[in-house]
Amino acid sequence: MHSFEARTAAPHYTAGIHPALTSFADEVCGTLARLIAYLCTLALIAMLGIHFWDQLPDTGLELEPSVRAGWSTPSRSVPAFAVSQFDLAYKTDTYRILRHPEGGRKDVLRWTGPDGKPAAELEIYRPGGELSEAMPAMAEIAGRIDPDGVGQIEAAGIIDSKFGLVTLLRFAGSTNEAQACLGFIRRLDEPNLQISGWSCQGDGLPARRAAIGCTLSRLMLLTAGNEPKLAELFAHAELRRGSCTAAAASADWVTAAENPRLRGAL
Repeated sequence: MHSFEARTAAPHYTAGIHPALTSFADEVCGTLARLIAYLCTLALIAMLGIHFWDQLPDTGLELEPSVRAGWSTPSRSVPAFAVSQFDLAYKTDTYRILRHPEGGRKDVLRWTGPDGKPAAELEIYRPGGELSEAMPAMAEIAGRIDPDGVGQIEAAGIIDSKFGLVTLLRFAGSTNEAQACLGFIRRLDEPNLQISGWSCQGDGLPARRAAIGCTLSRLMLLTAGNEPKLAELFAHAELRRGSCTAAAASADWVTAAENPRLRGAL
């Protein structure tokens, strides 16, 4: 017969939870807490990686001198301009937005020809405080047309556009394909704006004059942001928009590529 003390020494857990179950529940809660902390850490690392990836510049193309000289490519800027396609043989290759710490902005559109070579470029420059440090416009355009060229830029006439008279530029004594391209520039004071670029489209000077005229004629404003004068400029320019080939067809002694020839002796 068992003694009274032996019977009362056996443990009984009728009113509570067995310690093994409590220990198991604590282990499960601890594991879940560690798992959640691990997943949160992974999510934080992923978010930081995406953020720093967005800050990296686009290295698919060689950076231009203007980018290296204080300009940067923002990650979330919205294109402000567009050019409707006027020749399906040429396609828009890139649209780049460059910003300067002093407030300037450049919208740069580039086109590629059927042979895959650069065919044209259009830059809309809204200067900021960095304008006083900018390279002279003619020298800058020469560098953009032919970065390795050492030729001298000279005037090549003017064309009329919806933005007014546009000055044309070319290399004196063109010796290679790039230097045979035609540059252009138009400065506006109100609003403070510069439209410039170059074109290698077409064979010969008349065809390139026509290509530049078409590009400017089809340049459209998508958004003016907080610049009402920019919206007003494009609204008035659209009222003056003419035929795409008007610039080439209207060459006379004023807009001809060469110096005007006057009849008779002075």
